[in-house]
Amino acid sequence: MSARIGVITFPGTLDDGDAARAVRYADAEAVPLWHADEDLKGVDAVVVPGGFSYGDYLRAGVIARFAPVMSSVIEAAHKGMPVLGICNGFQILCEAGLLPGAMIRNAGLHFICRDQWLRVENNDTAWTTRYDKDAEILIPMKNIDGCFVAEQATLDELEGEGRVVFRYVGGNPNGSRNDIAGIRSENGRVVGLMPHPEHAIDALTGPSDDGLGMFYSAVDAFVSA
Repeated sequence: MSARIGVITFPGTLDDGDAARAVRYADAEAVPLWHADEDLKGVDAVVVPGGFSYGDYLRAGVIARFAPVMSSVIEAAHKGMPVLGICNGFQILCEAGLLPGAMIRNAGLHFICRDQWLRVENNDTAWTTRYDKDAEILIPMKNIDGCFVAEQATLDELEGEGRVVFRYVGGNPNGSRNDIAGIRSENGRVVGLMPHPEHAIDALTGPSDDGLGMFYSAVDAFVSA
């Protein structure tokens, strides 16, 4: 039996199709989840994909956080279900309180679209076990509200507890504190990052296939459960 990984679609989501494709590349079943439906359809993990949910009105991710599906995602995450938030999905997870901190407008106030090197700081999460610690991976990024910020006490906690999962390498593209590109929850089951692993699953169509490891890691978490 293969893992079933849900991929949420909100109004304004752009990358749900790409995320579903990445799930299939990892030999799992991609299950579409609708923002207005609380039913998670018995999935084993959830991807909150990138885009501009609800047009980023008020603040990126703040409206999506109150969508009916997110009530179920929050409940399932608290019970240990693996959840991955990508770009806008990371913003939504922060707004939902599943991850600390917030995203603000990029330093320089420009939309950034480029391939970005990341260092894997933590490979002991539901989404990173396929990577070697300190491995450097090449993942596309595309955002304007991608600057991760948090109070100093929160940053100290993230660093001290090993909860920084990915860090920018070769220069900080958006001004994120401590060069943070992605973080995890206390139990390591919820991960959010700004770059887009679903766009790096095939060297023919992306800069690398480095992103595929995140989806294989989630499948491994299901098999070992």
